Amino acid sequence: MPDPLTPREVFLRLVHGVCEERWEDVIELYAEQTHVEHPFHPLAAPPLRSPEELRAHFGIGVPPGTYKGHALRRRPAGINVHETADPEVIVAEFRYEGTVVETGQPFIIPAVFVMRVRDGRIIESRDYLDHLRSARARGQLGDVLAAVREHHGTPE
Repeated sequence: MPDPLTPREVFLRLVHGVCEERWEDVIELYAEQTHVEHPFHPLAAPPLRSPEELRAHFGIGVPPGTYKGHALRRRPAGINVHETADPEVIVAEFRYEGTVVETGQPFIIPAVFVMRVRDGRIIESRDYLDHLRSARARGQLGDVLAAVREHHGTPE
């Protein structure tokens, strides 16, 4: 039996799998019980804790025509993986770079992931990424800003 993937290898498979939209491969990188947070999510999204919640997050199984945003062609760039004193934990700095398929407009979405990987599977991750840049690239910024106003209330 081969050795489990290292945290660095898991991270690299994750970001490349996301960019290549290999969703089932991406889901396989997570443990059955995981804890994935997006602390900077503008709507304070709850943690993702199961393969089913991850599938919903990545849009797996969504009926065609349900998704209302632009399609993105992207690749991970500027990858810098920092190993920590804990062999299960890495901090990965990177950015998604690409173009909006419908418009050809370029985009950059910076991100930092703090991941705990045990036995080759992600058991915990805090994914800090620029959700507003992502929404803008997808043509959903207006909807996201309206949802933020509704969720957080309009300042007086």
